[in-house]
Amino acid sequence: MAPISLEDIVGALPATESWGPTTASGLTLNGVPYAPFSKADKLGRMADWTESKDRDRPGRNQYNRNYRDQQTFGGTAPTLFDVEKNNDETTFSVVDNTRTVRSRGFGRGGGTVFRGRGQRGGPAQRGARGAFQRVQGRGGQQQYDNRSNRGGRGGRRFGWRDDKPQRNRDASVNVKPDWQMLEEIDFNRLLKLNLETGDGEDIDNYGFLYFYDRTYDKQPGAKTSEKKLSVVERAVYNVTTSHDPIINELADKDEATIFTTDNILSMLMCSPRSVYSWDLVILRQGNKVFIDKREGSALDMVTVNENAADAPLETSEGNKDSINSPGGLMLEATHINNVFPSQVVVESENAKREMSNEHPFYNPNEETDPPASKAYKYRRFDLSLEKDEEPLHLIVRTELDAVVKNNISGDDQFLTIKALNEFDTKAQGSGGALDWRSKLTSQRGAVVATEMKNNSCKLARWTTQSILAKADQMKLGFVSRANPKDNNHHVVLGVLGYKPREFAAQMNLNLANGWGIVRTITDMLMSRSEGKYVLVKDPNKPVLRLYEVPANTFEEEVDDGLPVQEEQEEE
Repeated sequence: MAPISLEDIVGALPATESWGPTTASGLTLNGVPYAPFSKADKLGRMADWTESKDRDRPGRNQYNRNYRDQQTFGGTAPTLFDVEKNNDETTFSVVDNTRTVRSRGFGRGGGTVFRGRGQRGGPAQRGARGAFQRVQGRGGQQQYDNRSNRGGRGGRRFGWRDDKPQRNRDASVNVKPDWQMLEEIDFNRLLKLNLETGDGEDIDNYGFLYFYDRTYDKQPGAKTSEKKLSVVERAVYNVTTSHDPIINELADKDEATIFTTDNILSMLMCSPRSVYSWDLVILRQGNKVFIDKREGSALDMVTVNENAADAPLETSEGNKDSINSPGGLMLEATHINNVFPSQVVVESENAKREMSNEHPFYNPNEETDPPASKAYKYRRFDLSLEKDEEPLHLIVRTELDAVVKNNISGDDQFLTIKALNEFDTKAQGSGGALDWRSKLTSQRGAVVATEMKNNSCKLARWTTQSILAKADQMKLGFVSRANPKDNNHHVVLGVLGYKPREFAAQMNLNLANGWGIVRTITDMLMSRSEGKYVLVKDPNKPVLRLYEVPANTFEEEVDDGLPVQEEQEEE
């Protein structure tokens, strides 16, 4: 064969400027072919003969929130460098010959509890944060069981709002067909209100105060400081707004526009913290508004663990222990708060603080028991705005329980006295409370913090009442059952004192928000006609509803022929 000359080779070359196979015009960039790629791909190689694990992974196209719901160019195109897998690998399997060790279960009923880590993502994974549901446990007690199919960190946080068991509580008052609903206010709207108000001014004061017994402040929680809670028979009054002769006298003198008591006003100001149902009766007469309550209203009762994540259950909900039901605990706490202030004062006729006027409700000719240490201060607050043509004032009747001498200046300091009660730390509804007898001395802060969490509404109301009365200190007594199964005998473990303003700051209580709520409700009523209204807190939703009711509503429920003072008297 003759050799090929260089001229023949050059002559066989194509006449175009490029050489090689012909290129397709579909995927070229300046005549250079390329494979489809995504913006997320790193262009660090010209060809890839290895199989990429992440290329076909689901969700690859949604690598970034900015490119979510957008189609990535080349993302759905077939990979050019894929190698066809051998089908023999799909039929290959491994037989597991390891022995399965069955863990021992504990508890009655044959239930098994697996303590191993388990399969990742499984419902029994250790440390999983799945959602929790309520299941019935031994003795009717409520326990938590992880029923979520989402293991690992994919579940919800325990104790969050959505994880609370749904309760169907009863309303504090039955809404009748002739009631007309005017407004429905969500708590989220109430929390956004704000009205800065001054400290108020004193109009007049009535009653007297005994001096506080300082021995109850020594070593709270110590075994040597425990004292039996004794029942001291004293005349205690809880007169409503409309039955208060002093308020009626001040209303006749046009001293203010709004009239109420501290017990009622504190509930309205702290309403976003409430869980249980309650109701207020509001009467508008002319240009005046009287915020009142029904006879035997739920506002007179002291709640227990109302704000706990696992609040006490009703007997109808499976709670077999009636003394630890919400109703039984309310009666117990109310009784303790009626007798406790009389026990921690030194009753001496020679050493007591007399107010400017005598007791407004006590009648010695009709009462057999002496009056309890109590001072009533009628105070006025300015709720006016700059746009108001006339000032808007509120008069509230506040209460003080005792007086104490300042150790430095020797001045009299006014006190409000309240009591927290412990029922059974192991019972359902205790809210994870610590044992006061062992922790009140060593972990006092943790005990108070737990009470702030479980009784947020109750403590907020007490603090608000102390600030309204301009009390120098608020005394909190810690009262526990002598026997967890007996709700009739109690022991005083100790007393702690707090300045109301500082205590409000610790529990994030904003009084400006409370005044904004009062002003908003007042504006709603002033825009309506004269008549009677009822404000009801929904028993199962964070909602307030305002109803217009007939003028004779609730009047038939009052017993005839009984003086107001005797009706309101509590043990």
